[in-house]
Amino acid sequence: MNHPAEPPRPPRRERPGAPAVVVLSDRRRTSPPALTPRAPGRPDRTDPPGTPEPGGLLAERTADLQRVKAEYDNYRKRVRRDRLAVGEAAVSNVLSGLLPVLDAVDAARALGETGEGFEAVARLLESRLAALGLEPVGEPGDPFDPLVHEAVTSAPDPLRTTATCARILRPGYRVGSRLLRPAQVAVAAPVIGRGAHT
Repeated sequence: MNHPAEPPRPPRRERPGAPAVVVLSDRRRTSPPALTPRAPGRPDRTDPPGTPEPGGLLAERTADLQRVKAEYDNYRKRVRRDRLAVGEAAVSNVLSGLLPVLDAVDAARALGETGEGFEAVARLLESRLAALGLEPVGEPGDPFDPLVHEAVTSAPDPLRTTATCARILRPGYRVGSRLLRPAQVAVAAPVIGRGAHT
């Protein structure tokens, strides 16, 4: 079909056996290029009402992209933190299960029933557990701290001004900042009200 502004074309004659010819024509109207600058305040193009300005759309897309990136960064940090927490909990559970073995080693040493081979195995076990972060808690002479010590016995000591761990009955252990088991201690407590009753 011809456009009304175009003159009619004569029909094409096709030769027998020749391929069909397809002709495409562009009927869009274009304005001649502007040779003078546009007046200030006049838009370069006409958009339908309600269409956001290109600068505003760019700012909106940039803000969306920044928000999504921040959410993804927070997600990665949270996953990393959760993985570390799960790893620390797993190590703590394994080390808690090995504490009775360390107690048995300490008891055998206290009874003097250790040989050279036993001592080598015990030292290797202790060094491997220390490499995993296991630290003993409680030394004789430490100030008594109810957060890391469990008082089993207490005896007054006139030479003390604060409660002190006199003996370690069973060592405590920690991994990092997590306390696996408090140390059981005998406490030497200061005498309260000394000299008040004479």
